[in-house]
Amino acid sequence: MNESRRIALLGLLVPGAVLVLWQVVAFAKSSPLFPGPIEVTQAIIRNWHEIVSNLGVTLMRAAAGFALATVIMVPLGIFLGRVRWLGEAVSPVIDLVATLPPPAIVPLVMLFAGTGDAAKIVIITYAAGMPLIMNTYEASHTIHPMFSRVARSLHLTRFETMLLIDLPSSLPMIATGARLAVASSLLVSITSEMLLATNGIGVYLQRSQENFQIGSGLAGIAFISAVGIVINALAYRIEQKLLFWHYRR
Repeated sequence: MNESRRIALLGLLVPGAVLVLWQVVAFAKSSPLFPGPIEVTQAIIRNWHEIVSNLGVTLMRAAAGFALATVIMVPLGIFLGRVRWLGEAVSPVIDLVATLPPPAIVPLVMLFAGTGDAAKIVIITYAAGMPLIMNTYEASHTIHPMFSRVARSLHLTRFETMLLIDLPSSLPMIATGARLAVASSLLVSITSEMLLATNGIGVYLQRSQENFQIGSGLAGIAFISAVGIVINALAYRIEQKLLFWHYRR
């Protein structure tokens, strides 16, 4: 057995051992408030349609917030990196805002956007936008000065320089920020639903908790975890395909 197969087998054995231990403890406790993997699996089978429909709503909100954050923050980060005096003036504000947890802005968002989907998308956009603008600005700000000299020698305008030089050079760090933003979008989408929404997987989890349906809640968490793993794997594969030149170094 080669090294990669041993690592893959170890990666299966550890979660398997955890599940077995979890089930043994659940049998020992014999409490409806501590369901084991068998009870969670039964809850998945029983509630999968409701979970999937609510999760679809959550993913749509997360995707909308992520897309809006990308459209706004990536160009803004590149612009601030190119216009250095403005970037240095705004950078402390970005650092300050980045430390503010998304739930803290919920009252302010409700004041201007209400409690509908628009409010939730605004909160998700904020959460996804922070890693995007910080990574984009840092990448654009630290581009080698030689590229600027090349742009001047080619008589490129500032817009052409940002589009043809700054953006391609910043893509690896932008991709890293995008993967962080994807995770933030899903996390904050669920959190905002618990505070504002009437549907979505966050509401499903909250209702399961209120009704002491622990198995149903864990079934929803299992779906969220599986979707998160798939999304992260897809994002990494897309990153490898688009940035093949970066990964071949």
